[in-house]
Amino acid sequence: MQLAVPSSFKADETVQLRVPQQVDSSNRIRDHDAVDQPNRRRNRNPRKAPRPSLPSRLTAALHLAPLLSVLAALVARLTPYVRRMRPQYPRPGRTGLRRWLPSWRQWLGASLAGVSLSALFLTVAYAATDIPDNLNSYATQQDNVYFWADGTPMSRTGWVQRQAMPLEGIPEDVRWAVLAAENASFYSDPGISFKGITRALFRTLGQGDTQGGSTITQQYVKNVYLNQDQTLSRKLTEAMMALKLDNRMSKDQILESYLNTSWFGRGTYGIQRAAQAYYGKDVSDLDAGEAAFLAALLKGAGLYDPTLSSANRARAVERWSWTLDRMVDIGKLSKAERATYKKFPEPLKRNPLYDTGEQSDYLVELASQYAKKAAKISDKEFDLGGYQIYTTFDKKRQDQLTDAVTKARKEALKDHPKTAKTAHYGAASVAADGRIVAVYGGPDHRKQGYNESNATTVPAGTAFTPFVYAAGLEHGVRKTRDGAATPVTGESLYNGDDDVPVTTPEGPYWDRSGRKVAAGNDGDRSYGQISLHRAMALSVNTPFMQLGMDTGLDKVRATAVASGLLPSSIGARVPALSMGSSTPSAIRMAGGYSTFAAAGKHTEPYSVRRITHNGTKVPLDLPNPRRAVGADVAEEVTASLTDAFRAAHPDDASATAQVAGKTGTTQKDTAAWYVGTHKSVSTAVVVYRIDLAKSLEPLPLKGIAGTADDSVPYGIWSGAMSPLG
Repeated sequence: MQLAVPSSFKADETVQLRVPQQVDSSNRIRDHDAVDQPNRRRNRNPRKAPRPSLPSRLTAALHLAPLLSVLAALVARLTPYVRRMRPQYPRPGRTGLRRWLPSWRQWLGASLAGVSLSALFLTVAYAATDIPDNLNSYATQQDNVYFWADGTPMSRTGWVQRQAMPLEGIPEDVRWAVLAAENASFYSDPGISFKGITRALFRTLGQGDTQGGSTITQQYVKNVYLNQDQTLSRKLTEAMMALKLDNRMSKDQILESYLNTSWFGRGTYGIQRAAQAYYGKDVSDLDAGEAAFLAALLKGAGLYDPTLSSANRARAVERWSWTLDRMVDIGKLSKAERATYKKFPEPLKRNPLYDTGEQSDYLVELASQYAKKAAKISDKEFDLGGYQIYTTFDKKRQDQLTDAVTKARKEALKDHPKTAKTAHYGAASVAADGRIVAVYGGPDHRKQGYNESNATTVPAGTAFTPFVYAAGLEHGVRKTRDGAATPVTGESLYNGDDDVPVTTPEGPYWDRSGRKVAAGNDGDRSYGQISLHRAMALSVNTPFMQLGMDTGLDKVRATAVASGLLPSSIGARVPALSMGSSTPSAIRMAGGYSTFAAAGKHTEPYSVRRITHNGTKVPLDLPNPRRAVGADVAEEVTASLTDAFRAAHPDDASATAQVAGKTGTTQKDTAAWYVGTHKSVSTAVVVYRIDLAKSLEPLPLKGIAGTADDSVPYGIWSGAMSPLG
């Protein structure tokens, strides 16, 4: 649209333009202002001034403007210098490799910055680290306390043994043997080893651990103030505390404290108790050679106690020799004195501070081994103490079993003085739910450290036949190699004659010497055709040797293992397996028979039911029952063992008594057993002879186990299980 301007218009005149009014569809007149006004009122999002940024708001809130101004001025002042130090590559005015290397100013600046930051960090860390007023749990450690099944105290062990010794009471040779092995620069270092810390840092970054050469001061701090966690934070805290401690205590005070608090194994803390535990003498009586061995234990008693393994002994001898040589190198032992220490000073086999000789020592040993395994407690943690171990041992049953074996021992020494000296009696009672309620470990723990109830030494003999019977009932038999298995019951007939050859589907079984293998009965008696149930009741052996072959020796083995016998104790898969060539312990035999009493379910024997540490419950892996044989199989085996007990001892229990049991004899008369169950507890007793001074080969009993009518194992069993009601 063009606007027409009158010809009479002059430049200085004002022109007023009138906008035509608009007429809506209803012929109402509206001007533009009237139309636009409602639109402006309807605008709900009018434009606002932009909101200040977050840094601006923070600056205003914290009143940082003056400080930022000062910092800005400082940055402006330093910028030219920083630009000068900033590397320019390739560097102008340089040739060759120098064009790409930083200048000496840059190297110096970076080094000074690194040193300054490190110093600042260490200063802050040092200032922030405090030495606790209280020692860690080590300093308040307790003995481990064992309780009977009824909750009454059984034993308080002396494994956590510590006796503080003043430094002047510790010979210099002993002190310097430890210093030579652990920290020769102890009296000159500041309490930490920078080299060791650096090595620990690199090992952590490269291999994931923090092993490194700690000083004695650091080791003392770790032992009494910190935990054993292998982390960099713990290592840094250890170093800072060691620096402070080195300024607070004298070197002699630190060394004395270290020697009195270090762990040496065998439950001992401190050099005095270690000297008594390993050499049976006070620390003041140790020579340099003995001290050098004790110093080796500081690297880890589990690796250097020579009584634990041949590998340990080799390590101990090497470390012992190195420590003595090191004492020569640092001028604390003359070459002439060193030459006198040629033979490694063998320590005692057992800690004399622990052994009391009482029967409870065997119980404590058994329970402690199980507790550490089931609760996943290390030897060192366990030795720190504070544990309450609630065992499964029944005090009444334990006393009865101990009294019964003790009585039998005395009678044997009176009637057979020569052979009784080499006689051994193992016995154990295990409940159907796996609880070990009593064991007899030996006459004196100080003289015989191994536990006879847990020894896998002699064959089970014919006491093994219930497992053969159970396997046959469970799996059936095969008379032909490829034929189907046929069921077996208690009424199945077998040849019960003496000296019956053992057969296979192909014919007689021949041993490696070319002779037919045959089974024999006690007293060379023959019974003709006899049912398996009756054969078990009358202890007829020959049917079960053939039953084992018909069932399959692999299935016999599997059934015995499922019932509780250890795989390592099972004999070779030859016909003799069915006659008890396996060598189970008394605990395992009792546990196996208890499987039948538990309707065919087996629970691994256990000796600890609960553990607490200073009142706090410790997680414990207790065994769960699992099916070993069918309930009907277990019922038939138990019924046959009940008849076996009634046939052999008709007047020893009431008609309603829940009693089952069987004798066990061996071919060469090297062991005599009785294994039986009363109600829900099974007890196994074995008598055998071994001259430990000569070999581990079993010897003939020569009458010390009694006769079939007056069996010593049965006498012990009945005394332990009395009354049989």
